[in-house]
Amino acid sequence: MNSFKKYLKTIELRNFVMIGALLLIWVVFSTLTGGSFLLTRNISNLVRHMALVGILGIGMTMVIITGNIDLSVGSILGAMGGLAAVLHVWYGVGTYQTIGIVLLVSMIIGTAQGAIISYLKVPAFIVTLGGLLIFRGVQLGLTKGISIAPFADTYKIYGQAYIAPSIVWVLAIATSIVLFLLDAKKRSDRIKYKFEVSNFGIFIGKNVVLTLIILFVAFILNSYRGLPMQVFLMMLLVVIFTFVTQKTTFGRSIYAMGGNFEASLYSGIKVKRNLVIVYAINGLMAGIAAVVITARLNAGTPTAGMNMELDAIASSVIGGTSMSGGVGKVYGAILGALFMASIDNGMSMMNIDAYWQYIVKGVILVVAVWFDIYSSKKA
Repeated sequence: MNSFKKYLKTIELRNFVMIGALLLIWVVFSTLTGGSFLLTRNISNLVRHMALVGILGIGMTMVIITGNIDLSVGSILGAMGGLAAVLHVWYGVGTYQTIGIVLLVSMIIGTAQGAIISYLKVPAFIVTLGGLLIFRGVQLGLTKGISIAPFADTYKIYGQAYIAPSIVWVLAIATSIVLFLLDAKKRSDRIKYKFEVSNFGIFIGKNVVLTLIILFVAFILNSYRGLPMQVFLMMLLVVIFTFVTQKTTFGRSIYAMGGNFEASLYSGIKVKRNLVIVYAINGLMAGIAAVVITARLNAGTPTAGMNMELDAIASSVIGGTSMSGGVGKVYGAILGALFMASIDNGMSMMNIDAYWQYIVKGVILVVAVWFDIYSSKKA
């Protein structure tokens, strides 16, 4: 019993609150929609929408961890979607060449913004606010205010295709095994260096519950059409950037920069270079999201990405990233994105006016920031 209590203390209160709140709104929306909210088709649509915000949230989380902000990602997404449409539809550029150009240009944009912030000392808020206006204008200029379509089937797979159920089961089982082995290694290392660990029963129980959750998610997705391609891309990016932030020197340095910028500078961390890299990654995430949204809509539109920077910020903060910097996890942004997507999806199914969705999401964001401040003071 004592070991279980000690284990509970290692789990952040925010995680319990977030999961509890998510389950609560799912129950509420399911009740108010007569069970339609939890139909497998709607769950599939929900996670497809969540994936787009989640991809943006990955880059935004890294930016906020450094103690900075990016207000331009929604506009970059829109501009890059317009660029993709112009290249692919109007000029006949191939799918992979179009995607390569879009990702390269988006990285260059992120790098340029990061360089202005780092080397010219212009505040991130001002640089990215300017970027929001600039790239919104670029988007309107590229699309000429009209939707540009259609895209080739080879392009549309990134937003419309599904991974077959048999492969989803393989991925789910493989993921469960890998997570178990990683947790076992972590436990073994802690024992080796004589750190305290939870008892073996808790270790097994935690991994059994995690495996059951993964298999249940696979079952739900397979009950419709399988795993949406954009969700798979998001999961792949989460794995990559969780490793980058948690297991590399660069990743540890961005936490140090957010925790104490001056101390990081004096300790020899190349803070300017690292900040540029973070913004380049953030730009890349906006480019990937642009490919996904144009593939999903089968069009480049003049309104794509509107207000998505706010959803990305909200998902990061709701997922546990501190606005003061130095605290946050990449995978937390995915939980936050799922929360925000659930609000959008549920209220849309209830035919609630769009303005209420903005109001509710704004209130949730303020509450999440307050909770972060309250938790920090308590700690």
